[in-house]
Amino acid sequence: MTLFAAFKPIAAIATTPQSTQLLHPLCQSLTATLYVPETLSLIDSTTCHYQGSLKNHLATIWAENRAFIFCLATGAVIRLIAPLLEDKASDPAIIVVEPTGQYVISLCSGHQGGADRLAQLIAQQLNATPIITGASHSLNLPAIDILGLPFGWRKGPGDWTGVSHAIACQKRVQVIQEAGSKLRQDNLPQNHPFYFGFPEIGENNLIEARVWISATKRKFAEGSTLPKVQWYPRVLWVGIGCIRGTSQGLIESAIEKIFQKYHLATEAIAGIATIDIKADEVGIVEYCQEKQYPLLTYSSDVLNTIKVPNPSEVVKEEVGTPSVAEAAAIYGANYWFNYGGSGDKVGLEKSLLVTKQVVKSDNEAVTVAIAQSQLEYTGKEGKIYLVGMGPGSLEQMTPAAKTAINQADAIIGYSLYLELIQSLQSPGQIVESLPITKEKKRAQRAIYLAKWGLSVAVISSGDCGIYGMAGLVLEELKNINWDGKNPSIEVFPGITALQAAAARVGTPLMHDFCAISLSDLLTPWDVIKKRLEAAAIGDFVTALYNPRSQTRQNQIIEAQTIFLQHRNHQTPVALVRCAYRQDENIILTNLQEMLEHKIDMLTTVLIGNSSTFLHQNWMITPRGYNQFRR
Repeated sequence: MTLFAAFKPIAAIATTPQSTQLLHPLCQSLTATLYVPETLSLIDSTTCHYQGSLKNHLATIWAENRAFIFCLATGAVIRLIAPLLEDKASDPAIIVVEPTGQYVISLCSGHQGGADRLAQLIAQQLNATPIITGASHSLNLPAIDILGLPFGWRKGPGDWTGVSHAIACQKRVQVIQEAGSKLRQDNLPQNHPFYFGFPEIGENNLIEARVWISATKRKFAEGSTLPKVQWYPRVLWVGIGCIRGTSQGLIESAIEKIFQKYHLATEAIAGIATIDIKADEVGIVEYCQEKQYPLLTYSSDVLNTIKVPNPSEVVKEEVGTPSVAEAAAIYGANYWFNYGGSGDKVGLEKSLLVTKQVVKSDNEAVTVAIAQSQLEYTGKEGKIYLVGMGPGSLEQMTPAAKTAINQADAIIGYSLYLELIQSLQSPGQIVESLPITKEKKRAQRAIYLAKWGLSVAVISSGDCGIYGMAGLVLEELKNINWDGKNPSIEVFPGITALQAAAARVGTPLMHDFCAISLSDLLTPWDVIKKRLEAAAIGDFVTALYNPRSQTRQNQIIEAQTIFLQHRNHQTPVALVRCAYRQDENIILTNLQEMLEHKIDMLTTVLIGNSSTFLHQNWMITPRGYNQFRR
């Protein structure tokens, strides 16, 4: 399952037939390798025998796996892994599945190793309860040492343990953010301990920890007892011009020298920008490959559109534009994110932090300029999860859909749907709601965030591909000439409203059926009437969506009239409102009397066909098996 890609490769350990049976289907879903002792039979190619002691076997496979799932007693797991643990920044995630499968425990490397998140995801697969003991999780806060990972931030120096402890104790933690996304600030719980910005005069003594989020390289005062840490958002675009044949070494040393001079962090570099005739410049290409920086190249015509403080006629005669380094840095900082744009396109030169600096050595020379983007470079390919949440009860959601919601960096949906899935959300997720009639804006926002590099779950009730958001998102992607790859798309189907309603009243959909929405916001009423007429004449069992709203009262009346022209007035009808939710209401009636009952936008109307009947408060449509003859 692609949702678990960030944790792979994964090894699972089972030592009994019962634990093997529990972990085997999970390993198939995760494409994990299940290791069992030689005394147990192999189930299929996903299981392997280990020879000798489990302790020795773990030592041989420890370095090659990013996560381990044990179905053993917790104490036994602790004794097995203790000699292998080195550092929380590099240790694999350790998960313990309780032998009955009721609990999934995040045992070790909860934050940086991802064990907390993996435990939640596995719990969704097993319908179990995740046990996560980290203080930040209990406070519904993102852990400070993984705070910036979704946005591609780089971790800087500091007392990470001290700041984490201050947050756990809910002490006042100052956050000074000079760069990078602030989306997470909008999704913090009300009682969070963070103080954004600078305190009033005389209140400095109330600050007990500090978090810097900046492209500036801070030098923390020695001897200070205040725990401090720094995150570096990747917002700096380095413009480069150079003499042909300039070495990677000079380019690298020049950048480091200039960054040090202006107190900037190389960790905050987003990428390198230059003129297109330098796309094959060996020194630049090798530097970008070694540092894993994107290399943006622009034509002289493009660079000519950028106003720079230090144009050069000599450079213009040479390459057709008066500026390479400054213009490329500015253009990269403001236009690298083409979809939706980034930052203010007025006064682009204001983004230039460091004007061009020339560094020479022998017959080599490199020119460097630095500009800051308002939007950080994540360095990731985004994903969109199109999720059908079913009728609204969590028990009716697929484990894969729950996992997608829990795994996403951002969740977008209608407020009612977001409330229903609140228990599936993770601390630190970006959650954005847009009202009904703003579906297009939801789709565009999801695409924007995914093109930027986030994983985004777009929530629909029922099935996302049936009157849901999935089709609209794909339409909007087509409108921007989507290449089919970035962002990637994964669809998670859900139980539709007509399926949920049918299940609550019996088996009305046992024969041919159709669904028709009575909302004429997107479809002309004349077209809807033709479909109603065809369904009635064709004797289809018919599910009516969006039957009546506060401003749209007559459509359900006309629908009844059309069906009465072709169906017996005693034809069974089910009115199912909010199936599987707390305020569920079910009425079994008939075609003649259906309008005597409350029908609104939350009601699904099921109209039977000519053979549908009611029996003991169950609505049944025969499939025809009793008439079948060989």
